[in-house]
Amino acid sequence: MRLMPAAGFSGLCDDEVKIVPNLLSLFRICLVPVFIAVYFTEQGEVKIYAIAIYVIASLSDFLDGYIARKFHASTNLGRVLDPLGDKLMMISVMTCITIDGIIPIWAVLTAGVKELLMAIGGYVMHRAAKAPVPQSNMIGKASTVFFFLICVALMLLRDIPGYIAICLISAGITVMLLALASYVNTYIKFMKSR
Repeated sequence: MRLMPAAGFSGLCDDEVKIVPNLLSLFRICLVPVFIAVYFTEQGEVKIYAIAIYVIASLSDFLDGYIARKFHASTNLGRVLDPLGDKLMMISVMTCITIDGIIPIWAVLTAGVKELLMAIGGYVMHRAAKAPVPQSNMIGKASTVFFFLICVALMLLRDIPGYIAICLISAGITVMLLALASYVNTYIKFMKSR
């Protein structure tokens, strides 16, 4: 008889834990307009406060992923919100530094097309094939971290020559496209198995 309340309490705790990663992802999405506003209103060439917001967003990404894995709190909603928050922030950062003349516009367009293709592929897998929302893989996560470091470097080191900035962002785009290729490979294998 005493086990029943404990089981019910345990279930309630599990439900509460599953909410935490989603709240962190929503928090990260809410930081996107804050980052943009701070970036363009902050005085000086080096955008310290904007970088701090970007770092906080990235830490929230790490934290929600850790909680989801540690407590088995992954949900379909979380698998949508988590990458959505990442990509919105990444595209926003890239757009801001493009407007600032640090990187060329083709970099933002390439990143945007890549994310659009991944969104379409994920939607098809989830809706047409009735599959769970696909999770990000290690290449995708490595790509996100690599791109984060490059964007922070470009916002901090404003005096670096233009060709070095282009080389850095090109390296980031290359890793991003490798991540896309790995997702396409996963998508093809899955669709063949169906």
